[in-house]
Amino acid sequence: MDNVFPKQGMVALETMANVGLLFFLFLVGLELDLRSIRRISKGALAIAIAGITLPFALGIGTAVVLRHTIVVGARQGPFLVFMGVALSITAFPVLARILAELKLLTTDLGRMAMSAAAVNDVVARILLALALALSGSGSPLISLWVLLTSIGFIACVAFFLRPALAWVARRSLEGEPVKESYVCAILAVVLAASFANDVIGIHALFGAFMVGVVVPKDEPFAGVIIEKVEDLVFGLFLPLYFVSSGLKTNIATIRGSRSWGLLVLVITNACLGKIGGTVIASLIVKIPIREAVTLGFLMNTKGVIELIVLNIGKDRKVLNDETFAIMVLMALFTTFITTPIVMGIYKPAGRAAPYKHRTIERSDKNSELRVLACFHGLRNVPTMINLAEISRGIRHRRLTLYAMHLMELSERSSAISMVHKARRNGLPFWNRRDNTDHMVVAFEAYRQLSAVAILPMTAISDLDTMHEDIVASALQKRAALILLPFHKMQQLDGTLESVGHAYHLINQRVLRHAPCSVAILVDRGLGGAAQVSSSEVSYTVVVLFFGGPDDREALSYGALMAEHPGISLTVLRFLPALAENLNQSVEDEACISKFRANLQPSDGFLGYEESAAADMDGIIAAIKNLGRHNLFVVGRSPPAVALVEKSDCPELGPVGSYLASAEFSTTASVLIIQRYDPSGETSRLVEEC
Repeated sequence: MDNVFPKQGMVALETMANVGLLFFLFLVGLELDLRSIRRISKGALAIAIAGITLPFALGIGTAVVLRHTIVVGARQGPFLVFMGVALSITAFPVLARILAELKLLTTDLGRMAMSAAAVNDVVARILLALALALSGSGSPLISLWVLLTSIGFIACVAFFLRPALAWVARRSLEGEPVKESYVCAILAVVLAASFANDVIGIHALFGAFMVGVVVPKDEPFAGVIIEKVEDLVFGLFLPLYFVSSGLKTNIATIRGSRSWGLLVLVITNACLGKIGGTVIASLIVKIPIREAVTLGFLMNTKGVIELIVLNIGKDRKVLNDETFAIMVLMALFTTFITTPIVMGIYKPAGRAAPYKHRTIERSDKNSELRVLACFHGLRNVPTMINLAEISRGIRHRRLTLYAMHLMELSERSSAISMVHKARRNGLPFWNRRDNTDHMVVAFEAYRQLSAVAILPMTAISDLDTMHEDIVASALQKRAALILLPFHKMQQLDGTLESVGHAYHLINQRVLRHAPCSVAILVDRGLGGAAQVSSSEVSYTVVVLFFGGPDDREALSYGALMAEHPGISLTVLRFLPALAENLNQSVEDEACISKFRANLQPSDGFLGYEESAAADMDGIIAAIKNLGRHNLFVVGRSPPAVALVEKSDCPELGPVGSYLASAEFSTTASVLIIQRYDPSGETSRLVEEC
């Protein structure tokens, strides 16, 4: 081991690790919004308090046993407090990642766990500060002096540093680059505050944390600082800290049955205190027993904050090598068991209760239409809102729109709190000032101006399993239509450029597993770059009808759009040469007849045309003869010949692939619809790697 990590190199390793740790705590403080703690529910607060007090008490009891066995001679006060803090900590970043990987982050259980863990985080730091003050010296007067000077430091930060940082933040306007001098200055302040805390006798980490807490969260300055620092911290410095902690952990010091028995005792008390306290409080606030037990195991998660506490205790000579090794193993064990146990005892219903309306086409015209509209980012929002406006059905149905933001689960655990809808979910962790705020404002403004009920949602997941979130949400919300953005976006020159192959696969997997109808929107700027008010809507829509269930669904959607006074609808039907499927032909005729019979004089119906074209050239010529329009609505799998020689997007179908290709020169957006098929059969898609 000395050859790999020579002793002379350990000093440099620990120095870099500790510097990185300072900036990690700075980032943690930067994400924390103390004002939001007041918005945490009473239930989450009760769970957090119970999840701290019981393990803290058991930690003190465990410390008494250890002090009479393997830590003989340790100073009683600091050792008791350190053990209590170590057993009562919940690791917020690790918990967030576990919840995200289990797809529980945006559920009620996940929000409750995150809220309680956030309170636990704040209280644990206060208790750790107390432990550090007690461990600094054997003299009570010195400990009192440390506490008083710490309070003075906090006052200076609050009354002097905070206004200065607010002035800097105000000078950093949104949309403009932040001056490098400001970034360097704030990082220098972090180091200076850390040095001041080290001189006081608390710990350098608290200085960095306090600077992060007082940075204004309502300005873009904080987001810029995070972007500048987080990659270096999480990519280099924090792994070095884990390496340093691992090198300090000597498992060989745990020898004999007594030591291993004490390890079992520590693990048992840690689990019993945290899980027991959380379960008891959860049952008191009327949480079902299964969710309460799950919450208990989630709150028992340890992480980097636990390692920080243990390393500080070892550096202050409060913990010896054997106790340190026992506590590290306890932290690893409690974290490792969380995911498999939660997966075993908490399995949300994979199949929602069956529901009736899974398609747009239905006999009950007065029933509510529920649409799950997914979007990648801000560029998708105006078109989604404009499409919702023309789909809301003025005459009969009420439209409910579930707006789901698809967000990739980052590899950096701290990024979870930044992408989470912190304020909307009552979590005391700040939501980065980025496009997310603008998206929420846009949907909220449209909700207030229209009769559409809009409920924002967030899917935070690996791209490989993102389709599971979409399908599960559609089932839970009883959606009749899933609206997906095409994986290619229009560029300034009019061409479509892919945003990533992973999003291509997401759309294909949703088509394969969807519990309702699915529509893919090829966006070429429907309504422009901004949402259009109801009175200003003026679109021409074309429905291309070849026949088949997907085309009948597309025609039903077109009929719904025609109810809007700003929509002019044209239906172009391509007559089949021979009816290969007599039943389908009868259903197609019935659908067309019903559509024409239900049209009202007030509907924006430009006309109904028929074409006998059956070959590729004839169909293309008929489509081009329609002229310029704003939106084409087509079925995904009509029984038509291929209109392009080769397509890498079979999810669009033969007609949709042509309308989305560069061969069809147009500025019109395209909506490709696949009707829900109870048999689960879908047309062939691209083979997934």
